[in-house]
Parts: sequence; structure tokens; C-alpha cells
Amino acid sequence: MRTVKITVQGDVQGVFFRSGVRKHLLPTTVRGYVKNLENGDVEVVAQGTEREITELIDYCHRGPVHARVIRVNVEDINPIESKTFEIKF
Repeated sequence: MRTVKITVQGDVQGVFFRSGVRKHLLPTTVRGYVKNLENGDVEVVAQGTEREITELIDYCHRGPVHARVIRVNVEDINPIESKTFEIKF
């Protein structure tokens, strides 16, 4: 298992980025959350298999159709206590 905090910068709010991440993860066992940050970035905290996390990072580099991703920062973090993946508001 791998746990990461992903910060996505660019035009990533108001373009369904959070729901796109959640939809991308529906067929997986990834747990954690996605939320908008006050500075305009999107933060994803996720725990899953190495393959699931790699695919999530790849998705974050693309984002949904109307997103314009400029930068993606990935940081490995300690495991989290979560049973689901949710969108935080």
C-alpha cells in the first residue's frame, strides 16, 4: 500500500476536477479525499495499491477536459484512517 498527498496547480477549480478524480477512482479500492484549497489548487490524499496510486497520479496530470494542469506535486505520507474516498467541501 502507498499513501500520497497530491497537490494539483493550474486551472483546476470549477472544472469538475474533484468529481473527475472520484469518478476515476470508483472501480478501485483507493481511500482518502479530494478537496479544493483556498489558493486555487486541488489536494488529493489517497491510499491504495502502487498501481492505483500511479494511475491516479497520471490522471491528476491530465485532469478532466476543461482543466489546465500546470504542476503536480506528489508527497508520500503516513497511512491514513479512512474507509472510503470522498469529496470534501
